[in-house]
Amino acid sequence: MTGEAILIVDDNPVNLKQVKVLLSAQGYDVRSAGDAEEALVLLREFKPRLILMDIQLPGMDGLELTRRLKADPAMSGVVILGLTAYAMKGDEARVLAAGCDGYLAKPIDTRRFPQLVAAFLKKPS
Repeated sequence: MTGEAILIVDDNPVNLKQVKVLLSAQGYDVRSAGDAEEALVLLREFKPRLILMDIQLPGMDGLELTRRLKADPAMSGVVILGLTAYAMKGDEARVLAAGCDGYLAKPIDTRRFPQLVAAFLKKPS
């Protein structure tokens, strides 16, 4: 799975850097966007296999962006994992209903995170 393209969409620079460092160290081609609009611009040229999507984004939230991406035939086969720091009852159901393929609560477990990402990348698209 090394070399697979991953996009991180998160408005928190610390989260972006942490995830980018963890996944880059595993050999992934990692790009990042600070909001939905920046992600949409980046996705015109960059075709990730997996998107790590923060749910709480300024402007268009991660759930709306996920719905738009999942409706786009050009994005078929892209795995989207919803990430949120506000893990409350019902959040996982909301995230999955929006089209995310999985859900992770923040803060992430830095020891297990690369293995979780690798497991989602192994799933058939």
